[in-house]
Amino acid sequence: MANNVKLLLVDDNPMVLAMLHQSLAPLAQVTTGTDAADALLKAVDDVPDLVVCDYRMPGMDGRQFVEKLKSRPATANFSAVLMASKADIAERLSPADAADDYLEKPFFLKDATRRIKRMIDRIALEKMAKTAPSDGVVRGSLAQMNVIDLMQSLEMGRKSCQLSLSNEGDKCEVFFAEGQVKHATYGSLVGDEAVFKVLRWTGGNFQLDFEGKTDKETTQLNTQGLLMEGLRLLDESSRDGGGEPEPVAAPAAPAAQGPAAPAMPAPQSVPSAPVSRGRREEEDDVLLDG
Repeated sequence: MANNVKLLLVDDNPMVLAMLHQSLAPLAQVTTGTDAADALLKAVDDVPDLVVCDYRMPGMDGRQFVEKLKSRPATANFSAVLMASKADIAERLSPADAADDYLEKPFFLKDATRRIKRMIDRIALEKMAKTAPSDGVVRGSLAQMNVIDLMQSLEMGRKSCQLSLSNEGDKCEVFFAEGQVKHATYGSLVGDEAVFKVLRWTGGNFQLDFEGKTDKETTQLNTQGLLMEGLRLLDESSRDGGGEPEPVAAPAAPAAQGPAAPAMPAPQSVPSAPVSRGRREEEDDVLLDG
């Protein structure tokens, strides 16, 4: 389900542009540009929330394009992802660049989509928070943003809040501090076990109270660890039971902080659920370059 995040996708390679557009269109309001000049006009006309741009393009390159937009007060407030080769990330790009993340070429389409979706979800959550009602509580549906998407967005944004989840009469409370889960309850369960019980939820509702706090610390794993271990347990339970688990998206790899830690095109480094489905997805995946 697409949300209200405006994404500007820029690449001079028509095939890469078309395939990324097709993959990202269900997730955001996507506008495409065939080069920096074309994209600049579109960005001025309709300011994007997120720019995903190829680094090597004729004329103005991706870094220059992002810097150009950042230099204009009217178009400066956006996040950016640059797609570049390993050599360009290591030798030409630096932590001082305006990009928030890098996608190392060549990359698998599904891996790139997962990483970009994580940024889309974070931006969507921030926009929801800005338009929250007078009580300051953000409310939404898990059909639009499921539990894993929510937790990853809160971790990425380093948010401190109380996340309340409800689904068919069941309720769960999860408390975050600087993006890390500190305490969780689900019926009689507390801590890690409470989080594991709700990771598969894709229906129901959520609400975020950014004033919600607790002094309790019952979780043993950090947020990313909870997601990865929870998916491992779901996969294990499915195999032991001989059935297919409910569809749950694997957590995206942590965002790169600069060229020292680029986004690696290695889907095998992130667990998927289930393993057999993950292998089928790899067979159907597309490796993009150029």
